[in-house]
Amino acid sequence: MNQIHFALQVFAALAVVLAATTVCGRLAMLVKQPRVVGEMVAGVLLGPALLGAVAPGVQAQLFPADVKSTLYVLSTIGLTFYMFLVGSSLDHGLTTGANARKASVLAVSGIVPTFLLGAGAALLFFDSLSPEGSSLWVFMLFVGGALSITAFPMLARILQERGIANTPIGGLTLVAAAIDDAVAWAFLALIIAVGASGSPSGALRTILGAALFAVLMLTVGRKLLAKLGERAERDGKLSRDMVAVILLLVLLAGWYTDLIGVFSVFGGFITGLAMPKSPVVRHELETKLSDLNSILLLPVFFAFSGLNTRLDGFGSGGALWFPLAVIMLAAFAGKYLGCGLVVRAQGYSWRYASAVGGLMNARGLMILIFINIGLAYDLVTPEMFAILVAVAIVTTAAAMPIYRASLPDHLEAGADVRTPSPVR
Repeated sequence: MNQIHFALQVFAALAVVLAATTVCGRLAMLVKQPRVVGEMVAGVLLGPALLGAVAPGVQAQLFPADVKSTLYVLSTIGLTFYMFLVGSSLDHGLTTGANARKASVLAVSGIVPTFLLGAGAALLFFDSLSPEGSSLWVFMLFVGGALSITAFPMLARILQERGIANTPIGGLTLVAAAIDDAVAWAFLALIIAVGASGSPSGALRTILGAALFAVLMLTVGRKLLAKLGERAERDGKLSRDMVAVILLLVLLAGWYTDLIGVFSVFGGFITGLAMPKSPVVRHELETKLSDLNSILLLPVFFAFSGLNTRLDGFGSGGALWFPLAVIMLAAFAGKYLGCGLVVRAQGYSWRYASAVGGLMNARGLMILIFINIGLAYDLVTPEMFAILVAVAIVTTAAAMPIYRASLPDHLEAGADVRTPSPVR
């Protein structure tokens, strides 16, 4: 009977999460924001920020500790498969040729200044916002790394919706964002290995274990999976057994990377990178895995993030407003100015440069994954977590208004976007 009661609680929690994220996602789209912005806000509203403040009894009944633990497991599975789909969708051909150098420079221009500004802000607030016993260097690395992220999957969706994914501005920002994300995950793996292992030898084991896994998956694993891709191309589909093999690989990869202390999303991402770049495989994976994951499991992650987001410090005392302003400014200025100035220096117009700077500020789901991993490993306090959630929502919501202001529809459809513009 207790198990039946617990199942009812989980079903109720999932129903509330699905309803809230769906409604908020639709509202976001009505105001011309990406759906993910509304889903991020929905997660915060289900937490202490609104539901816990207005109806604490209802929230406690909906999300007791054991239900939260179940949501954590479901969200981790969702994130692992999400990162698998991100990795499998990356077009490695984009990273070669003439645009690769420009995109690499753009990625560096977004990562380096944002990282330095974020690390400087972390240094400024280390005494008040770092976990007890935390290392200054680990805290600086974590905050700087979190602010350096650009959300490649969300950016790809925005560009596809606007019909500019294959234009110079689309290709440039997509490749740069992909590089940003790859660097961010490698960086976070290093931070966790150093900051959470407890000893240099433990960190070394974690780093070597992750490196060995990545090398094996991207060499031997890729060759074996290529045969799966060839068979899928012949058959025109992925059979049930082939899908089962892929799911098993993702689960085992997530289990292994969690076991060595690098969180399961890394296993999912590397496995995705190893998948054959077959149109049939990509289509089948998107068709079979995307809807359940993006409609149900990822919203569970947003809800879990919201349940961890406490806004007490933004209340009457307002202790977090100044740190929020500083960190928000560091996050925005590093990406917008760093990327915008480099794009301008590469021979594009100021409008073009501003549009790219705005798009590269979209952090979306990726920064939430980053900071939730940090919270799980005690690399960040609940107060800093709340600040970074606010940064995630605001910078993501600002991306499209900046883009539209920089390149209105009549300019987006013209040569200024379709081909590199001369400097003017």
